[in-house]
Amino acid sequence: MDCEDPYESLPPSTTVSTHMLAGAAAGIGEHCIMYPVDCVKTRMQSIVPDPKANYRSVADALLKIVRYEGIWNTMRGVNVVVGSAGPAHAMYFACYEKLKTVLSGGKQGNHLAHGTAGCMATVLHDAVMNPAEVVKQRMQMYDSPYKTCLHCATSVYREEGLRAFYRSYTTQLSMNIPFQSVHFMIYEFSQDLLNKERNYDPKTHMLSGAVAGACAATLTMPLDVCKTLLNTQEHCARTHVSYINGMMAAIRTIFEFQGFSGFFRGLQARVLFQMPATAISWSVYEFFKYVLAKNNPDDNYLKVGGISVQAASSATSR
Repeated sequence: MDCEDPYESLPPSTTVSTHMLAGAAAGIGEHCIMYPVDCVKTRMQSIVPDPKANYRSVADALLKIVRYEGIWNTMRGVNVVVGSAGPAHAMYFACYEKLKTVLSGGKQGNHLAHGTAGCMATVLHDAVMNPAEVVKQRMQMYDSPYKTCLHCATSVYREEGLRAFYRSYTTQLSMNIPFQSVHFMIYEFSQDLLNKERNYDPKTHMLSGAVAGACAATLTMPLDVCKTLLNTQEHCARTHVSYINGMMAAIRTIFEFQGFSGFFRGLQARVLFQMPATAISWSVYEFFKYVLAKNNPDDNYLKVGGISVQAASSATSR
């Protein structure tokens, strides 16, 4: 339905850089705050875990890493994520906002348009993040031979070539396109239920984001395990190949070593990572939108928690 919703859409004069700035802040916050749990997820997805890194649970893994390797080992590789998450999420949210408006025709409740916009934005996001994921996950593995992210990147390039940084790209897209489609549709649907007026409400943004992240993470878990194997390239005596290339090769390898259950190793860690990560991402993003709208000099008003505050120019709801 059409209605005045200055916060939700931001003023017509809002530039692409506004969405990019909000998206960059959201992406960095999402990836960094829960980074230790992401480290645990990567290790738990190993198809041939070292006995010293065979963890029973997320808590057990964190305790062992801190006790035997030091607390900073839970953050190995975080700097490459910080450097990549900003531009990747900037393009991601800017593309999403633009395509969502175009595809939905400015109408609220068109969840198919939200999902489609999320898919298309993911292609750009993953093109930037995939090389960073390769470096990050190799740094996160137990007993990683790399000293720094730069050492890892140069070693991979020298030994495996540029292709190594995109070996998992199609698998990551195969995972992230349904992940983001489900993620955005559930987030928007939850907002329709919990925040019909689409006011700035941190509680509903966090709750909607957490539910969306948990559902999407569970649905796409097998593909995430495949992506980790392609990125880390664990060498196993029985594979008889130099490198594992492509999703089907990853699926065969995981099934050979661990059976069907292998596709869900680390599920608890992934859900525990995604729930607060997506909650943080949406909260930061919506906060930036609210602040930018509030500071726009105009005479229109935006209701927040039943209180009217000066807001941005009127715009139709998405």
